[in-house]
Amino acid sequence: MSNIKKLQDLTTQVRRDILRMVHKVNSGHPGGSLGCAEFFVALYEEIMDRKDHFEMDGIGEDLFFLSNGHISPVYYSVLARSGYFSVDELDTFRLINSRLQGHPTTHEGLEGIRIASGSLGQGMSVAIGAAQAKKLNNDSHLIYSLHGDGELQEGQNWEAIMYASAKKVDNIISTIDLNGKQIDGATDDVLPMGSIKQKFEAFGWTVVEIEEGNNIEGILEGMAEAKSRTGKGQPVCVLLKTEMGNGVDFMMHTHAWHGKAPNDEQLEIALKQNAETLGDY
Repeated sequence: MSNIKKLQDLTTQVRRDILRMVHKVNSGHPGGSLGCAEFFVALYEEIMDRKDHFEMDGIGEDLFFLSNGHISPVYYSVLARSGYFSVDELDTFRLINSRLQGHPTTHEGLEGIRIASGSLGQGMSVAIGAAQAKKLNNDSHLIYSLHGDGELQEGQNWEAIMYASAKKVDNIISTIDLNGKQIDGATDDVLPMGSIKQKFEAFGWTVVEIEEGNNIEGILEGMAEAKSRTGKGQPVCVLLKTEMGNGVDFMMHTHAWHGKAPNDEQLEIALKQNAETLGDY
Protein backbone atom coordinates (compact mmCIF):
# COMPACT_ATOMS: atom_id res chain seq x y z
CA MET A 1 0.00 0.00 0.00
CA SER A 2 1.40 3.40 -0.99
CA ASN A 3 1.98 6.03 1.65
CA ILE A 4 -0.60 8.29 -0.04
CA LYS A 5 -3.14 5.46 0.12
CA LYS A 6 -2.45 5.06 3.85
CA LEU A 7 -3.04 8.76 4.39
CA GLN A 8 -6.23 8.63 2.34
CA ASP A 9 -7.50 5.65 4.34
CA LEU A 10 -6.75 7.44 7.59
CA THR A 11 -8.58 10.52 6.31
CA THR A 12 -11.67 8.44 5.54
CA GLN A 13 -11.59 6.93 9.02
CA VAL A 14 -11.19 10.40 10.53
CA ARG A 15 -14.31 11.51 8.66
CA ARG A 16 -16.21 8.61 10.20
CA ASP A 17 -14.95 9.60 13.63
CA ILE A 18 -16.08 13.21 13.13
CA LEU A 19 -19.56 12.20 12.00
CA ARG A 20 -20.08 9.67 14.78
CA MET A 21 -18.77 12.02 17.48
CA VAL A 22 -21.08 14.92 16.67
CA HIS A 23 -24.05 12.63 15.99
CA LYS A 24 -23.88 10.92 19.37
CA VAL A 25 -24.23 14.17 21.32
CA ASN A 26 -26.27 16.01 18.67
CA SER A 27 -23.86 18.94 18.79
CA GLY A 28 -20.53 20.04 17.40
CA HIS A 29 -19.04 21.36 14.20
CA PRO A 30 -18.76 18.77 11.39
CA GLY A 31 -18.47 21.09 8.36
CA GLY A 32 -15.09 22.71 8.95
CA SER A 33 -13.79 19.52 10.57
CA LEU A 34 -14.51 17.48 7.43
CA GLY A 35 -12.99 20.20 5.25
CA CYS A 36 -9.68 20.06 7.14
CA ALA A 37 -9.39 16.28 7.55
CA GLU A 38 -6.75 15.86 4.83
CA PHE A 39 -4.72 18.76 6.22
CA PHE A 40 -4.64 17.39 9.77
CA VAL A 41 -3.74 13.89 8.59
CA ALA A 42 -0.93 15.18 6.38
CA LEU A 43 0.32 17.52 9.11
CA TYR A 44 0.55 14.93 11.88
CA GLU A 45 1.54 11.92 9.80
CA GLU A 46 3.98 13.47 7.33
CA ILE A 47 4.76 17.15 7.70
CA MET A 48 5.59 17.85 11.33
CA ASP A 49 8.78 16.69 13.02
CA ARG A 50 7.18 15.63 16.31
CA LYS A 51 7.91 13.33 19.22
CA ASP A 52 5.90 10.15 19.71
CA HIS A 53 4.83 11.26 23.18
CA PHE A 54 3.41 14.56 24.38
CA GLU A 55 5.50 17.13 26.23
CA MET A 56 3.93 20.50 26.97
CA ASP A 57 7.30 22.28 26.69
CA GLY A 58 7.61 21.08 23.10
CA ILE A 59 11.38 21.51 22.99
CA GLY A 60 13.13 19.94 20.01
CA GLU A 61 10.02 19.36 17.91
CA ASP A 62 7.58 21.18 15.63
CA LEU A 63 4.44 22.47 17.35
CA PHE A 64 0.88 22.99 16.13
CA PHE A 65 -1.71 25.45 17.42
CA LEU A 66 -5.39 25.29 16.41
CA SER A 67 -6.96 28.74 16.49
CA ASN A 68 -10.46 27.91 15.20
CA GLY A 69 -11.06 25.53 18.09
CA HIS A 70 -14.64 24.66 17.13
CA ILE A 71 -13.28 22.14 14.62
CA SER A 72 -12.15 20.05 17.58
CA PRO A 73 -13.68 16.80 16.20
CA VAL A 74 -11.02 16.51 13.47
CA TYR A 75 -8.31 17.58 15.91
CA TYR A 76 -9.27 14.96 18.51
CA SER A 77 -9.63 12.21 15.93
CA VAL A 78 -6.20 12.81 14.39
CA LEU A 79 -4.52 13.21 17.79
CA ALA A 80 -5.99 9.90 18.94
CA ARG A 81 -5.13 8.06 15.73
CA SER A 82 -1.61 9.54 15.86
CA GLY A 83 -1.11 7.90 19.25
CA TYR A 84 -1.53 10.77 21.71
CA PHE A 85 -4.42 9.11 23.59
CA SER A 86 -6.76 6.14 23.22
CA VAL A 87 -9.06 6.14 20.21
CA ASP A 88 -11.80 4.81 22.49
CA GLU A 89 -11.83 8.15 24.31
CA LEU A 90 -13.37 9.74 21.20
CA ASP A 91 -16.63 8.17 22.41
CA THR A 92 -16.69 10.73 25.28
CA PHE A 93 -16.78 13.81 23.00
CA ARG A 94 -18.69 16.71 24.60
CA LEU A 95 -19.88 14.61 27.55
CA ILE A 96 -19.82 15.98 31.11
CA ASN A 97 -16.41 15.46 32.73
CA SER A 98 -14.88 14.37 29.40
CA ARG A 99 -11.42 15.58 28.42
CA LEU A 100 -12.80 16.08 24.89
CA GLN A 101 -14.90 19.21 25.21
CA GLY A 102 -16.46 21.09 22.30
CA HIS A 103 -13.54 23.51 22.26
CA PRO A 104 -10.10 22.22 23.28
CA THR A 105 -8.73 23.21 26.68
CA THR A 106 -5.55 22.37 28.55
CA HIS A 107 -6.85 21.98 32.09
CA GLU A 108 -8.25 18.52 31.36
CA GLY A 109 -4.69 17.40 30.58
CA LEU A 110 -5.54 15.97 27.17
CA GLU A 111 -2.35 14.96 25.40
CA GLY A 112 -1.65 17.01 22.28
CA ILE A 113 -3.55 20.13 23.37
CA ARG A 114 -1.27 23.12 24.01
CA ILE A 115 -3.77 25.99 24.32
CA ALA A 116 -7.44 26.57 24.97
CA SER A 117 -8.90 27.72 21.68
CA GLY A 118 -12.21 28.62 20.18
CA SER A 119 -12.37 32.25 21.18
CA LEU A 120 -11.69 33.24 17.61
CA GLY A 121 -8.79 35.45 16.59
CA GLN A 122 -6.39 34.58 19.39
CA GLY A 123 -4.41 31.63 18.02
CA MET A 124 -2.13 33.65 15.78
CA SER A 125 -0.82 35.64 18.76
CA VAL A 126 -0.11 32.46 20.73
CA ALA A 127 1.60 30.76 17.80
CA ILE A 128 3.84 33.76 17.16
CA GLY A 129 4.82 33.81 20.83
CA ALA A 130 5.75 30.13 20.62
CA ALA A 131 7.77 30.83 17.47
CA GLN A 132 9.72 33.55 19.24
CA ALA A 133 10.32 31.20 22.19
CA LYS A 134 11.83 28.69 19.74
CA LYS A 135 14.25 31.37 18.57
CA LEU A 136 15.16 32.35 22.13
CA ASN A 137 15.85 28.68 22.91
CA ASN A 138 17.96 28.26 19.73
CA ASP A 139 15.47 25.59 18.68
CA SER A 140 15.38 25.32 14.88
CA HIS A 141 11.96 23.61 14.77
CA LEU A 142 8.88 25.23 13.27
CA ILE A 143 5.49 26.43 14.52
CA TYR A 144 2.37 25.52 12.54
CA SER A 145 -1.05 27.08 13.11
CA LEU A 146 -4.50 26.85 11.55
CA HIS A 147 -7.12 29.59 11.28
CA GLY A 148 -10.55 29.94 9.69
CA ASP A 149 -11.05 32.46 6.91
CA GLY A 150 -14.10 33.93 8.66
CA GLU A 151 -11.94 34.13 11.76
CA LEU A 152 -9.79 36.73 10.01
CA GLN A 153 -12.63 39.20 10.57
CA GLU A 154 -11.34 39.39 14.16
CA GLY A 155 -9.02 42.37 14.61
CA GLN A 156 -6.48 40.71 16.92
CA ASN A 157 -5.30 38.64 13.94
CA TRP A 158 -4.09 41.71 12.10
CA GLU A 159 -2.15 43.04 15.08
CA ALA A 160 -0.37 39.67 15.23
CA ILE A 161 0.13 39.52 11.46
CA MET A 162 1.69 42.98 11.51
CA TYR A 163 3.88 42.08 14.51
CA ALA A 164 5.18 38.83 12.98
CA SER A 165 6.61 40.52 9.91
CA ALA A 166 7.94 43.50 11.87
CA LYS A 167 9.85 41.15 14.19
CA LYS A 168 10.90 38.83 11.34
CA VAL A 169 9.24 35.77 12.88
CA ASP A 170 10.26 33.50 10.01
CA ASN A 171 9.84 30.13 11.75
CA ILE A 172 6.04 30.06 11.59
CA ILE A 173 3.70 28.65 8.94
CA SER A 174 0.15 29.89 9.50
CA THR A 175 -2.48 28.16 7.38
CA ILE A 176 -5.83 29.76 6.56
CA ASP A 177 -8.70 27.36 5.86
CA LEU A 178 -10.08 29.20 2.85
CA ASN A 179 -13.52 27.62 2.41
CA GLY A 180 -15.40 30.87 1.90
CA LYS A 181 -18.02 30.01 4.54
CA GLN A 182 -18.73 30.84 8.17
CA ILE A 183 -21.55 30.34 10.63
CA ASP A 184 -23.97 32.84 9.07
CA GLY A 185 -23.22 32.32 5.39
CA ALA A 186 -20.57 33.03 2.79
CA THR A 187 -17.68 35.16 4.03
CA ASP A 188 -18.30 37.47 1.08
CA ASP A 189 -21.84 38.08 2.35
CA VAL A 190 -21.02 38.44 6.05
CA LEU A 191 -17.97 40.68 5.69
CA PRO A 192 -16.12 40.69 2.36
CA MET A 193 -12.36 40.61 2.92
CA GLY A 194 -11.16 41.01 -0.65
CA SER A 195 -7.89 39.29 -1.49
CA ILE A 196 -6.50 37.61 1.64
CA LYS A 197 -3.32 36.89 -0.32
CA GLN A 198 -2.76 40.57 -1.05
CA LYS A 199 -3.54 41.49 2.55
CA PHE A 200 -0.93 39.11 3.97
CA GLU A 201 1.62 40.25 1.39
CA ALA A 202 0.91 43.89 2.26
CA PHE A 203 1.60 42.98 5.89
CA GLY A 204 4.99 41.57 4.92
CA TRP A 205 4.29 37.83 4.79
CA THR A 206 5.22 35.40 2.03
CA VAL A 207 2.18 33.48 0.78
CA VAL A 208 1.79 29.95 -0.61
CA GLU A 209 -1.53 28.92 -2.19
CA ILE A 210 -2.77 25.31 -2.14
CA GLU A 211 -5.52 25.15 -4.75
CA GLU A 212 -6.66 21.63 -3.86
CA GLY A 213 -6.82 21.72 -0.09
CA ASN A 214 -8.66 18.40 0.07
CA ASN A 215 -6.01 16.57 -1.92
CA ILE A 216 -3.31 14.87 0.17
CA GLU A 217 -0.63 15.15 -2.51
CA GLY A 218 -1.45 18.80 -3.12
CA ILE A 219 -1.18 19.53 0.60
CA LEU A 220 2.17 17.76 0.93
CA GLU A 221 3.57 19.62 -2.08
CA GLY A 222 2.27 23.00 -0.93
CA MET A 223 3.44 22.60 2.66
CA ALA A 224 6.89 21.53 1.45
CA GLU A 225 7.04 24.76 -0.54
CA ALA A 226 5.95 26.71 2.55
CA LYS A 227 8.64 25.05 4.66
CA SER A 228 11.26 25.96 2.06
CA ARG A 229 10.37 29.63 2.53
CA THR A 230 10.96 29.65 6.30
CA GLY A 231 14.12 31.12 7.77
CA LYS A 232 14.29 33.92 5.22
CA GLY A 233 13.16 36.87 7.30
CA GLN A 234 9.42 36.63 6.61
CA PRO A 235 6.57 34.71 8.25
CA VAL A 236 4.82 32.24 5.93
CA CYS A 237 1.08 32.09 5.21
CA VAL A 238 -0.57 29.14 3.45
CA LEU A 239 -3.95 29.68 1.82
CA LEU A 240 -5.58 26.24 1.90
CA LYS A 241 -8.58 26.18 -0.42
CA THR A 242 -10.98 23.57 1.00
CA GLU A 243 -14.62 22.55 0.74
CA MET A 244 -16.59 22.68 3.98
CA GLY A 245 -18.18 19.28 4.62
CA ASN A 246 -15.84 17.54 2.17
CA GLY A 247 -16.48 13.82 1.71
CA VAL A 248 -20.20 13.95 2.50
CA ASP A 249 -22.19 15.08 -0.52
CA PHE A 250 -25.10 16.74 1.29
CA MET A 251 -22.78 18.69 3.63
CA MET A 252 -20.75 20.24 0.80
CA HIS A 253 -21.34 23.57 -0.99
CA THR A 254 -23.26 25.07 1.95
CA HIS A 255 -22.52 26.69 5.29
CA ALA A 256 -25.46 24.87 6.89
CA TRP A 257 -23.28 22.22 8.53
CA HIS A 258 -20.93 24.65 10.24
CA GLY A 259 -22.35 23.73 13.63
CA LYS A 260 -25.12 21.17 13.13
CA ALA A 261 -25.04 17.44 13.78
CA PRO A 262 -26.57 14.84 11.43
CA ASN A 263 -29.63 12.87 12.52
CA ASP A 264 -29.75 9.05 12.43
CA GLU A 265 -30.75 8.84 8.78
CA GLN A 266 -28.21 11.44 7.68
CA LEU A 267 -25.45 9.69 9.62
CA GLU A 268 -26.22 6.42 7.87
CA ILE A 269 -26.01 8.10 4.46
CA ALA A 270 -22.77 9.90 5.35
CA LEU A 271 -21.09 6.75 6.69
CA LYS A 272 -21.99 4.84 3.53
CA GLN A 273 -20.01 7.43 1.61
CA ASN A 274 -17.00 6.87 3.88
CA ALA A 275 -16.36 3.17 4.33
CA GLU A 276 -14.62 1.98 7.50
CA THR A 277 -10.88 1.62 6.87
CA LEU A 278 -8.98 1.42 10.17
CA GLY A 279 -11.78 0.35 12.49
CA ASP A 280 -14.37 2.43 14.33
CA TYR A 281 -13.95 3.17 18.03
